[in-house]
Amino acid sequence: MQKEAIKKIKTYVIAILIPLAVGAASALITRGNMNIYDEIKTPPLSPPGILFPIVWTILYILMGISSAIIYINKEKAKKPAEKGLSYYALSLAFNFVWSILFFNFRIYLASFAWLLVLLALIICTILSYKKASRLAAYLQIPYAVWVIFAGYLNLAIWFLNK
Repeated sequence: MQKEAIKKIKTYVIAILIPLAVGAASALITRGNMNIYDEIKTPPLSPPGILFPIVWTILYILMGISSAIIYINKEKAKKPAEKGLSYYALSLAFNFVWSILFFNFRIYLASFAWLLVLLALIICTILSYKKASRLAAYLQIPYAVWVIFAGYLNLAIWFLNK
Protein backbone atom coordinates (compact mmCIF):
# COMPACT_ATOMS: atom_id res chain seq x y z
CA MET A 1 0.00 0.00 0.00
CA GLN A 2 2.82 2.39 0.85
CA LYS A 3 4.51 1.75 -2.52
CA GLU A 4 1.32 2.75 -4.30
CA ALA A 5 1.08 6.01 -2.31
CA ILE A 6 4.70 6.88 -3.10
CA LYS A 7 4.08 6.14 -6.77
CA LYS A 8 1.06 8.48 -6.79
CA ILE A 9 3.00 11.24 -5.03
CA LYS A 10 5.82 10.93 -7.58
CA THR A 11 3.29 11.13 -10.39
CA TYR A 12 1.77 14.31 -8.95
CA VAL A 13 5.18 15.90 -8.38
CA ILE A 14 6.38 15.13 -11.92
CA ALA A 15 3.05 16.20 -13.43
CA ILE A 16 3.25 19.55 -11.62
CA LEU A 17 6.92 20.08 -12.45
CA ILE A 18 6.33 19.60 -16.20
CA PRO A 19 4.12 22.69 -16.77
CA LEU A 20 6.17 24.69 -14.25
CA ALA A 21 9.30 23.84 -16.24
CA VAL A 22 7.61 24.82 -19.51
CA GLY A 23 6.57 28.13 -17.96
CA ALA A 24 10.02 28.74 -16.49
CA ALA A 25 11.72 27.99 -19.83
CA SER A 26 9.36 30.35 -21.62
CA ALA A 27 9.95 33.07 -19.02
CA LEU A 28 13.70 32.58 -19.34
CA ILE A 29 13.56 33.01 -23.12
CA THR A 30 11.31 36.09 -22.94
CA ARG A 31 12.71 37.72 -19.80
CA GLY A 32 14.58 40.40 -21.73
CA ASN A 33 11.37 41.53 -23.44
CA MET A 34 8.85 41.40 -20.59
CA ASN A 35 9.18 45.17 -20.13
CA ILE A 36 7.16 45.79 -23.29
CA TYR A 37 4.03 45.43 -21.18
CA ASP A 38 5.01 48.72 -19.51
CA GLU A 39 5.87 50.39 -22.83
CA ILE A 40 2.78 49.60 -24.90
CA LYS A 41 -0.79 50.85 -24.73
CA THR A 42 -2.91 48.36 -22.81
CA PRO A 43 -6.70 48.00 -22.69
CA PRO A 44 -9.04 48.51 -19.76
CA LEU A 45 -8.97 45.61 -17.28
CA SER A 46 -5.24 45.10 -17.85
CA PRO A 47 -3.83 43.74 -14.61
CA PRO A 48 -0.46 44.88 -13.29
CA GLY A 49 2.46 42.94 -14.77
CA ILE A 50 3.35 41.38 -11.41
CA LEU A 51 0.07 39.44 -11.45
CA PHE A 52 0.95 37.36 -14.53
CA PRO A 53 3.64 35.12 -13.00
CA ILE A 54 1.48 34.53 -9.94
CA VAL A 55 -1.56 33.52 -11.98
CA TRP A 56 0.48 31.35 -14.35
CA THR A 57 2.13 29.53 -11.46
CA ILE A 58 -1.27 28.69 -9.99
CA LEU A 59 -2.56 27.60 -13.40
CA TYR A 60 0.48 25.42 -14.05
CA ILE A 61 -0.03 23.70 -10.70
CA LEU A 62 -3.72 23.07 -11.47
CA MET A 63 -2.80 21.78 -14.93
CA GLY A 64 -0.25 19.42 -13.40
CA ILE A 65 -2.68 18.10 -10.81
CA SER A 66 -5.27 17.60 -13.52
CA SER A 67 -2.89 15.66 -15.78
CA ALA A 68 -1.75 13.52 -12.84
CA ILE A 69 -5.36 12.58 -12.07
CA ILE A 70 -5.83 11.51 -15.69
CA TYR A 71 -2.53 9.63 -15.82
CA ILE A 72 -3.19 7.76 -12.57
CA ASN A 73 -6.73 6.79 -13.62
CA LYS A 74 -6.08 6.30 -17.35
CA GLU A 75 -7.09 2.63 -17.32
CA LYS A 76 -10.68 3.57 -16.42
CA ALA A 77 -11.12 5.44 -19.71
CA LYS A 78 -7.99 4.70 -21.72
CA LYS A 79 -8.82 6.35 -25.07
CA PRO A 80 -10.16 9.66 -23.68
CA ALA A 81 -7.29 9.80 -21.17
CA GLU A 82 -4.64 9.29 -23.84
CA LYS A 83 -6.37 11.74 -26.17
CA GLY A 84 -6.68 14.30 -23.38
CA LEU A 85 -3.03 13.96 -22.37
CA SER A 86 -2.03 14.42 -26.01
CA TYR A 87 -4.11 17.60 -26.31
CA TYR A 88 -2.65 18.77 -23.02
CA ALA A 89 0.95 18.19 -24.18
CA LEU A 90 0.23 20.07 -27.39
CA SER A 91 -1.36 22.92 -25.43
CA LEU A 92 1.81 23.20 -23.32
CA ALA A 93 3.85 23.53 -26.51
CA PHE A 94 1.49 26.21 -27.85
CA ASN A 95 1.56 27.98 -24.50
CA PHE A 96 5.37 28.00 -24.58
CA VAL A 97 5.55 29.46 -28.10
CA TRP A 98 2.91 32.14 -27.49
CA SER A 99 5.13 34.08 -25.08
CA ILE A 100 7.95 34.11 -27.63
CA LEU A 101 5.63 35.31 -30.41
CA PHE A 102 4.12 38.02 -28.22
CA PHE A 103 7.08 39.28 -26.18
CA ASN A 104 10.13 38.54 -28.33
CA PHE A 105 8.74 39.00 -31.83
CA ARG A 106 5.91 41.41 -30.91
CA ILE A 107 3.64 39.98 -33.59
CA TYR A 108 0.43 40.66 -31.74
CA LEU A 109 -2.12 39.59 -34.34
CA ALA A 110 -0.31 36.30 -35.02
CA SER A 111 -0.04 35.83 -31.25
CA PHE A 112 -3.80 36.24 -30.97
CA ALA A 113 -4.40 33.63 -33.69
CA TRP A 114 -1.97 31.33 -31.82
CA LEU A 115 -4.04 31.85 -28.64
CA LEU A 116 -7.20 30.82 -30.47
CA VAL A 117 -5.55 27.51 -31.38
CA LEU A 118 -4.33 27.17 -27.78
CA LEU A 119 -7.87 27.74 -26.53
CA ALA A 120 -9.20 25.08 -28.91
CA LEU A 121 -6.59 22.64 -27.57
CA ILE A 122 -7.57 23.44 -23.99
CA ILE A 123 -11.25 22.86 -24.79
CA CYS A 124 -10.36 19.53 -26.44
CA THR A 125 -8.35 18.64 -23.32
CA ILE A 126 -11.29 19.48 -21.07
CA LEU A 127 -13.76 17.48 -23.16
CA SER A 128 -11.45 14.44 -23.27
CA TYR A 129 -10.59 14.68 -19.58
CA LYS A 130 -14.27 14.91 -18.68
CA LYS A 131 -14.78 11.38 -20.03
CA ALA A 132 -12.04 10.13 -17.72
CA SER A 133 -12.42 12.42 -14.67
CA ARG A 134 -14.77 15.32 -14.07
CA LEU A 135 -12.41 16.77 -11.46
CA ALA A 136 -9.48 16.76 -13.89
CA ALA A 137 -11.64 18.50 -16.49
CA TYR A 138 -12.84 21.13 -14.01
CA LEU A 139 -9.26 21.88 -12.96
CA GLN A 140 -8.54 22.91 -16.56
CA ILE A 141 -11.35 25.49 -16.68
CA PRO A 142 -9.35 28.29 -14.98
CA TYR A 143 -6.68 27.79 -17.67
CA ALA A 144 -9.29 28.20 -20.40
CA VAL A 145 -10.77 31.29 -18.73
CA TRP A 146 -7.34 32.89 -18.32
CA VAL A 147 -6.48 32.19 -21.97
CA ILE A 148 -9.76 33.83 -23.01
CA PHE A 149 -8.80 36.86 -20.90
CA ALA A 150 -5.28 36.79 -22.38
CA GLY A 151 -6.92 36.73 -25.82
CA TYR A 152 -8.86 39.88 -24.96
CA LEU A 153 -5.66 41.57 -23.79
CA ASN A 154 -3.68 40.34 -26.80
CA LEU A 155 -6.24 41.47 -29.38
CA ALA A 156 -6.73 44.83 -27.68
CA ILE A 157 -2.96 45.37 -27.52
CA TRP A 158 -2.72 44.64 -31.24
CA PHE A 159 -5.52 47.09 -31.95
CA LEU A 160 -4.17 49.84 -29.67
CA ASN A 161 -0.58 49.55 -30.85
CA LYS A 162 -0.82 49.16 -34.64
